[in-house]
Amino acid sequence: MIVLGIESSCDETGVAVVKNERKILANVIASSLKLHSRHGGVVPEIASRMQLESIAGIFTEAMQIAKIKPAQIDLVAVTTHPGLPGSLITGIAFAKALALSLGKPILGVNHIHSHIYANLLYPEKIKLPAVALVVSGGHTSLFYLKDFSKIQVLGQTRDDACGEAFDKVAKIMGLGYPGGPLIEKIARGGNEHKIKFACWGNTELDFSFSGIKTAVLYYLKDKKPGSKLLKDLAASFQESAVNVLVKKSLLACKRKKVKHLLIGGGVAANGVLRQKLMASAKAAGINCFFPNIDLCMDNAAMVAGLGGYLYKRGARNDFKN
Repeated sequence: MIVLGIESSCDETGVAVVKNERKILANVIASSLKLHSRHGGVVPEIASRMQLESIAGIFTEAMQIAKIKPAQIDLVAVTTHPGLPGSLITGIAFAKALALSLGKPILGVNHIHSHIYANLLYPEKIKLPAVALVVSGGHTSLFYLKDFSKIQVLGQTRDDACGEAFDKVAKIMGLGYPGGPLIEKIARGGNEHKIKFACWGNTELDFSFSGIKTAVLYYLKDKKPGSKLLKDLAASFQESAVNVLVKKSLLACKRKKVKHLLIGGGVAANGVLRQKLMASAKAAGINCFFPNIDLCMDNAAMVAGLGGYLYKRGARNDFKN
């Protein structure tokens, strides 16, 4: 089965072609990130306008890279939720028009679930059931998967998502946007034990990152931050945020008695998180999996892969009309 995936939930526009649920034939992404950077965050109107202007060209490019004709597509899979309304509408409208013109079925896909599925796009021996952590700019959630049609929420952020906290802390520190890569870079020269922060959440598997953001703000109040202070601050903030992700992910595995942990989302590209989770999971006898860096960010390959997986197992929500 050849599945065309379309992803337009935020500032990226993605079109991908995936064969037999796992083989990526093409994965094309256009980002409007540079246009948002000057504003310190994603501007929905800019995102949706750029997606409207670029999606047709990206589709053509994906067809050329995959070396297939549109008639060879068996299924169109598109992100339907969650995401920015205007951006989602752009992708859904294009997917509907394409599916209708080709006489092919269309299937809506959950954006968060597709981040988990990104782990299956490489030949790793992943077994279910498993626990999954999705950590990004808009979401920080723990899930229990019996399979990809039976996903249970175990815990989630009660306020800011982890990636959102990275962005806000970077802004407070005057580093720019997006915050994740900037904080990770400057933290390399800092002392991660210099400043103590906490971000635990109200229950054992929920998260809370708004408090640590405020703590950074108050820590910098009335200070003249030099290079050393900013490095220590970045390292200490990152250490605290990563530690809570590691501890709660492993606790979820223990509670559900599973030996497989899947990670997804943009923050999964963070090198410190990858290193700490892999080491801690190994020590606990848990197999921890991360997608390749390029598949941690929003992309359409994960949408196409999950769409094909669900469709083969009977999922239907044909909404072409």
